Amino acid sequence: MSDVECVVVGAGVVGLAIGRALAQSGREVLVLEAATGIGQGASSRNSEVVHAGLYYAPGSLKALLCVAGRAQLYAYCDARGVAYQKLGKLIVAAAVAELPALDQVAATAAANGVVLTRLTAAQALAMEPALNTVGALHSPETGIVDSHALMLAMQGDLEAAGGAVVCRAPVVGADGFTLHVGGAEPMALQARVVVNAAGLHAPALARALGVPGPEGYLCKGSYYGLTGHAPFSRLIYPVPEPGGLGVHLTLDLGGQARFGPDVEWVDDERYDVDPRRADGFYAAIRRYWPGLPDGALMAGYAGIRPKITGPGAPAADFRIDGPAVHGRGGLVQLFGIESPGLTASLAIGDHVAALVNQSNAA
Repeated sequence: MSDVECVVVGAGVVGLAIGRALAQSGREVLVLEAATGIGQGASSRNSEVVHAGLYYAPGSLKALLCVAGRAQLYAYCDARGVAYQKLGKLIVAAAVAELPALDQVAATAAANGVVLTRLTAAQALAMEPALNTVGALHSPETGIVDSHALMLAMQGDLEAAGGAVVCRAPVVGADGFTLHVGGAEPMALQARVVVNAAGLHAPALARALGVPGPEGYLCKGSYYGLTGHAPFSRLIYPVPEPGGLGVHLTLDLGGQARFGPDVEWVDDERYDVDPRRADGFYAAIRRYWPGLPDGALMAGYAGIRPKITGPGAPAADFRIDGPAVHGRGGLVQLFGIESPGLTASLAIGDHVAALVNQSNAA
């Protein structure tokens, strides 16, 4: 059996940010990842959007960590040479009945300290002439980022501070803080601090650790790419829908457009994209871009949101359970870290490191 001070389970963007923060605070850190490389789950199966903090309940962890994390993320990318573009986005009402939803987003954003500009239809069309809209909101702080380069930078910081990432190392069981790790070379690790950042698998790991956690739900989102050039220079979002932010148009750093994600509740972890879902995409996109040509969408990729509330239930806040919640010193568990987890990752890392430090000081 090997002893290690801190074990972080999960090497997605959040797990890497946590490992980085702990290592830079002077702790011995080992990040375990079941997959063959870092960030192969939700961290690399999303829109790569840097969110401003428009949608989240004021005072919630999502709101606080998104707003703080967004500022940290842009500064970090500047410092580390990670590619990003602050393109801005428009949230558009395609019909008069959707205008009250814009009012609600604007009020929430204002409560979160986020700057938005309300646009008339004419003002929105002056910015993006191909739109169909009766009114919009402009978010200048929204952007896109190279998520893989971001994770590599975080891993580099972690390793420079003496930490390590081990892939192909699934945690298959636990006896207290003794973690049983599978893979080609099974081992047992005795840790003084355990951080459960296992994403979709965090509820199952909580059960293995013998500490209560929420029920997990799998909410799949598929993406389609555009064959050809999109006549937009900003991200285009419809008003939010239950379970997600609607089928939106995002641009990658090369200027290529993609659409998604939709909302599909599933029972197992599968990442195929069903071509039959394209019909729903055409209908959703043409509400705000009527000029989308027939046959222009191609199946892209899919991701799965690690929900902790099921279909029809209100979206849950991030859940970050430290010892004050479960009474287990040295344990921090993260549940439901979906969007805006990428944006908030650095702030989440600092938050978890603070919980660990408080726990050890108590």
